[in-house]
Amino acid sequence: MKKFLLVLAALLCLSAPALADMPKEGQPAPNFTLPNQDGKKTSLEDFKGKWVVLYFYPKDFTKGCSMEAHNFKEDLTKYTAKNATIVGVSVDPPDSHKSFCAKEGLDFTLLADTGAKVSTLYDSTMNLGIATLSARHTFLIDPKGVLRKVYDKVDPDKHSSEVLADLATLQAK
Repeated sequence: MKKFLLVLAALLCLSAPALADMPKEGQPAPNFTLPNQDGKKTSLEDFKGKWVVLYFYPKDFTKGCSMEAHNFKEDLTKYTAKNATIVGVSVDPPDSHKSFCAKEGLDFTLLADTGAKVSTLYDSTMNLGIATLSARHTFLIDPKGVLRKVYDKVDPDKHSSEVLADLATLQAK
């Protein structure tokens, strides 16, 4: 098992996406439509007029992804006070997201990108050879739909605090 985990870790490092095609700060955020944890079609346009924390993560029920989601959940009232909403995206199907939300007590939107099309659009994929997962990246989008901050290196333990601080700075401008 230890050998498998080392090989998987190596693959994750080697499969990090190139940042050349990642949407850049100041550009309009690419629009998309995906089903949420309840199977309802949800588009980025549905959040116009709000700040959006669009975060991509590899897999429901894993340690880092659970930690990151839990921290966003704990800070949700702070985001709401700043007119911001949290939207998570992974390649897991809606049923998995629904179970993940129930287990972790999440009350924000998780989107099912089962074909990895939106993850690819945001240059946020990891190809593990046997599977493609969403890479851990975050995009902070302003109420007009413009990318204001791109996070390509995310520490799931500290990420929510980092995003909140950047959101406060951006809103003060």
